[in-house]
Amino acid sequence: MMALKTTQKDTILIVDDIFDNLIAAQAILEEEGYEIRLEEDSITAFEQVKNSPPDLLLLDVMMPELDGYEFTRRIRQDTTLPFIPILLVTAHDESNVVEGLNAGADDFIRKPVNPDELQARVRCLLRLKHSIDERDRMTKLREDFVSRFAHDLKIPLAASNRILQLMVKGQFFEVTPELREILQNMITSNGDLLTMVQNMLEVYKFEAGCKSFNFVKCNLTDLVQSVGLELAPLAVEKNLQLTIDLPTSEKIEVSGDRIELRRVLTNIIGNGIKFTPKGGVTVRLQVIDGKAVVEIEDTGVGISPEEKTRLFERFRQGKKQGTGSGLGLYLSRCIIESHQGEIHLSSELGQGSKFTILLPIIPPEVNT
Repeated sequence: MMALKTTQKDTILIVDDIFDNLIAAQAILEEEGYEIRLEEDSITAFEQVKNSPPDLLLLDVMMPELDGYEFTRRIRQDTTLPFIPILLVTAHDESNVVEGLNAGADDFIRKPVNPDELQARVRCLLRLKHSIDERDRMTKLREDFVSRFAHDLKIPLAASNRILQLMVKGQFFEVTPELREILQNMITSNGDLLTMVQNMLEVYKFEAGCKSFNFVKCNLTDLVQSVGLELAPLAVEKNLQLTIDLPTSEKIEVSGDRIELRRVLTNIIGNGIKFTPKGGVTVRLQVIDGKAVVEIEDTGVGISPEEKTRLFERFRQGKKQGTGSGLGLYLSRCIIESHQGEIHLSSELGQGSKFTILLPIIPPEVNT
């Protein structure tokens, strides 16, 4: 997709406590058609950047109050600001280039400034600025699309499922066994699609850096038991044994987002049931070396070594019949890692699979 061309001029803010230097830099850069703003006072300039961010900053290193290094650090620490390329100007050969780059500057130029060199460096940094702005714009468009798509698709799917469930119960007409099976398959397909849409939305939240968690003290023992009870009917439908092995007296607590941890457990236990043709799924919860360890083990067909290495990747589908979008396990990994935990898989073809989730527990002495 091509970016639309604009006639708007790039704005450059030049900050230097010596007025003659400001005028000289302005004369050089105005030849390129930029809109130039000049400021002698670094504190005032910093407020200007916050209130009206320029497209590029040209900063003198040696200034009273805020020198170029500290000015740069403050700009980079302000997460509310867009990306602004920073070109530091110094009159000293011994100026600490490393310090400037570590502070967040993008380039250096030395005095006396060569006009051609200054124009070239500014053009280069503005190309970088435009490229990053376009990337951010496309990312925002993608996020908006995914969010609207997920929202608009969830409503009719949920309504459709409600009607199908009423039909299965015979609310509208008599339902034959053959028709009931067809309706149940439609309900299952709708549910899978709803899950995929929700997973897609959550994945994009992670990748956009806007995913938030509500960390509270969470009773993992109760949570595992609750998810097991919720999924038990699915196991019964397939004549599978779902075993939930919990500590008899020990309450295991972690700091986590209960909704997100439930999402992980539901996904992995549900997959175990879905892809196990006979036998069962066993869920064990215990504490080992200060960590809560949840093991979800099934007697399914297992996973090949090649597939195991890629199973937690984004949009990586398994080869089993009925495998979904490939987002569920990727999302589960993102959630567990955001809880400072780990998730592992051990599996052999023909011998089932075991997923192991490790989460740091809240020490017992803190549980008051």
